[in-house]
Amino acid sequence: MRGHFSRNRAVFILSFFFLIGAGLLVRGQFKPSEIAQREQWEEFLTTADIVKVEDIGEGVTAPWKVYLKKGDLEKKAAFKYVRGMLYGYEEGWQYEIAAYRMDKLLGLDMIPPTVEREVKRENSDVRKGALSLWAESKISLLNLMEQGGTPPPSTDPAKYLTRAFDSLIANDDRTQQNALYTEDWRMILIDHSRSFRSDGKFAKKLMYGAHSIKKFQDGGLILFRRLPRAFIEKVKALDFATIKNAMGPYLTEKEIKAVLARKKLLLDEIAEMIKESGEDKVLY
Repeated sequence: MRGHFSRNRAVFILSFFFLIGAGLLVRGQFKPSEIAQREQWEEFLTTADIVKVEDIGEGVTAPWKVYLKKGDLEKKAAFKYVRGMLYGYEEGWQYEIAAYRMDKLLGLDMIPPTVEREVKRENSDVRKGALSLWAESKISLLNLMEQGGTPPPSTDPAKYLTRAFDSLIANDDRTQQNALYTEDWRMILIDHSRSFRSDGKFAKKLMYGAHSIKKFQDGGLILFRRLPRAFIEKVKALDFATIKNAMGPYLTEKEIKAVLARKKLLLDEIAEMIKESGEDKVLY
């Protein structure tokens, strides 16, 4: 199992952000007041005292659970430090931070605050990695399907937006375990250490869509269907300098160029959808 999500407890990041749909009119997004608090959480993750560190106990990247305290405030966080090849896949903790910063850049607002930090635990060397705020909520898509349920139709906009975002960042590992839902069915996204691929098919195809890498088990296409106009406008505005400025040291020049190649593919596919079905059927 990947990430730091427990199948048995349905626990995941960021209960502080139990939010009402806002911004881009998708239920996965944070209210403006809560978006404004992200810098405070980033500062807390960066500077709070580390009280205790333990294994999460699940996830192929072996993430740690970190207990933090600053003044009277105590929170948990997930720490991922793996970088390099693991079980035949390239993993990178730096991509967790890059995904969070891209989330902010595009106004997606579905990824919890994540920062770079060094963490040391007993009988271990100091590790540098990505530290993400952790809290409790309701359920993952995996848990829901195991119980014989499906997400309500109200979650479709967030689902399509997630597919477009994953296509842009070449997230090769969106699973039922890291698509998570709050009590009122807003989506939170975790686990992006297999993102920002830049070689071969990942620079030439999108992860989802009509000409995609991933397909359903029966070979059917996994589509975007409908997307927010505001999101698409922000994708259009992406250029090398903007991404470099936002991502800092977490993406290479090659990886940024691959994002821009996928940007064109994504916009071309949306243009095809609009030509076929009409703009009002594709964008909202």
